[in-house]
Amino acid sequence: MQAVILAGGQGTRLLPLTLTRPKPLVPLLNVPFLHYQLDLLRQHGVRDIVLSCFDRWEMIRTTMGDGDSRGVRLRYAVEPEPLGTGGGVRNAVDLADGRVIVLNGDVLTDMDLGAMVAFHAQRGARATIALTTVDDPSQYGLVETDPDGRILRFVEKPPPGQFTARTINAGAYVLEPELLDLIPRGRAMSIEREFFPLLLTTGVPFFGWTTGAYWLDIGTPEKYRQAHLDLLAGALRTAVTPPGTPRENVWIGEGALIAPGAVLRGPAVLGREVRVAQNARVGPLAVLGDRCVVEAGGVVEAAVLWEEVHVGEGASVRESVAGAGCRIEAHCRVGPGAVLGGGSAPDSSRLTS
Repeated sequence: MQAVILAGGQGTRLLPLTLTRPKPLVPLLNVPFLHYQLDLLRQHGVRDIVLSCFDRWEMIRTTMGDGDSRGVRLRYAVEPEPLGTGGGVRNAVDLADGRVIVLNGDVLTDMDLGAMVAFHAQRGARATIALTTVDDPSQYGLVETDPDGRILRFVEKPPPGQFTARTINAGAYVLEPELLDLIPRGRAMSIEREFFPLLLTTGVPFFGWTTGAYWLDIGTPEKYRQAHLDLLAGALRTAVTPPGTPRENVWIGEGALIAPGAVLRGPAVLGREVRVAQNARVGPLAVLGDRCVVEAGGVVEAAVLWEEVHVGEGASVRESVAGAGCRIEAHCRVGPGAVLGGGSAPDSSRLTS
């Protein structure tokens, strides 16, 4: 069985962080986000993966290569223009063969894909959607099913207090190959708003599989930072680990220099060649990318810093995200809730792959 990861979007919800980097490469604990999706598929025996991409796909390929270092075979289906989630699947299908698992390119999860495929087979389904339960589905499209899991209808962003269900699309699908012929070739199409409703009208066996696994759409800066907090708390089961060596609940990258009198409070992650000066404090819940500098008296707490961020003397960054190359001047206070876009685009050869 093969998989398609839908990564053709331009990451507009995650701006300004995606100004200089495509969404599949935004770091989670100093590891490109795409690694977590590849790891999920590999854990469930899926090693032949097609990445449906458009935005800055050359940077993705330079960083990820053919997937061999991640234990998978990774190929690229490049969209000539943005084709949407449905068109992205259709564009990738020539590289896929037979039943496919499809993952949205902005979902962090540890759902049991093997159990989902087994459910799909047991029901004789031609299409199955993974569903997750949320307290407030008003920001999503909810999915109604019968007791056996057969999908009855989709309700887009129901008003508060008018929920008929609390299950929403979790961004993972199992599709039989003949259904992909229903998607026009070379035309933009939404898999959620067009293709799935079309399946309901055709009467094919179409089911929803509900999972209680960890699930998060990382597509906004707020959710992106939340993903770091959850990973640091161990809320997600994954074999992906930050580069470096763990010491008392702090991952410390190769070549990092921690001055006497600096304070590290875990959980935290420090990248390669990070420098933390005397009387500076990093953590808890802090992530510093490679070559970050925290000057004397600086504080980084519950914040995510990409590569080469400089935190000046006596400055603080709390509950915020700073893109690569940002410079926080001495005694500045950043956060909570700040999102700082990065400086110049990084050399993709220096990203962790």
